[in-house]
Amino acid sequence: MEYRPLGRTGLTVSELCFGALPMGPRQKNLDVATCETLIRRALEGGVNFIDTAQIYETYEPIRRAIKGYGREVVIASKSTAEDYEGMKRAVEEALSQLDLDHIHIFHLHAARATEKVFTERAGALQYLLEAKEKGIISAVGISTHSVVAVREAANREEIDVIFPLINIKGMGLLHGNREEMLTAIKEAAAKGKGIYLMKVLAGGNLIHQYREAMEFARKIPGIASIAVGMLSEEEVEYNLRYFSGEDPGEPLSLSKRFAVVETVCIGDGACLKACASEAITLSQGKAWIDPEKCILCGYCTEVCPQFAIRMI
Repeated sequence: MEYRPLGRTGLTVSELCFGALPMGPRQKNLDVATCETLIRRALEGGVNFIDTAQIYETYEPIRRAIKGYGREVVIASKSTAEDYEGMKRAVEEALSQLDLDHIHIFHLHAARATEKVFTERAGALQYLLEAKEKGIISAVGISTHSVVAVREAANREEIDVIFPLINIKGMGLLHGNREEMLTAIKEAAAKGKGIYLMKVLAGGNLIHQYREAMEFARKIPGIASIAVGMLSEEEVEYNLRYFSGEDPGEPLSLSKRFAVVETVCIGDGACLKACASEAITLSQGKAWIDPEKCILCGYCTEVCPQFAIRMI
């Protein structure tokens, strides 16, 4: 496993980051014990970096996995809080539920936001900056699917870390294309920002192009790590082999997607507004998810009041 400095944060992270979104209730909803086992195996295999978020609801298995582990594990979390008090509560919740007195990285969770996010959520950002001054967090970041947000973050001295979406097909990108995002990432890295990547496999859509997709991402200049969601021991071992320089074997055969339970869906359109990839349409009064466009971000699930969208 290779370890790299995360920009100028002073943190050193494994090239493979454990992405906690897919195992939680937004996606596969694995039981806590299984999640704990998967995380612990990844740590034992050399991973020292975990990415999570307030809305992922995965703090408990992470806490259990790192408790008594004996080595430092870099934790990145994030919140969609828009104001000072909301972000303060989010950080306090993370500290409490993870049983920590300090978190390494805390992001503005801003998947669909534009470059205006830093003014629109100025209060939330202000709290993170104050928390950094107090030593509650080490680095302030932004998690985003947006090219323009990455560009703006690159030019903001107060932003230490950027967690952008990028993949070989450009699936899920907002406010720009693949080449524009690559340029934005390169410029951010040149300015000393810590960069780690999300959705390199486009939520599993590129699993059958695993090596090609990973090689593309690993060659992006200045990146420190790649967050990968892992839902089974088989997936953990496969990724550990690959990132340790071994032949991982044939690509994993995965089949997972979001689908709408039509008998539950009321067709209110909330999921359409939440979908950053424009993968959801209404047909005969019911939502329909295009598997060719869906990147399994899970944002549609959190806004559906009927819980009509399920991972299958």
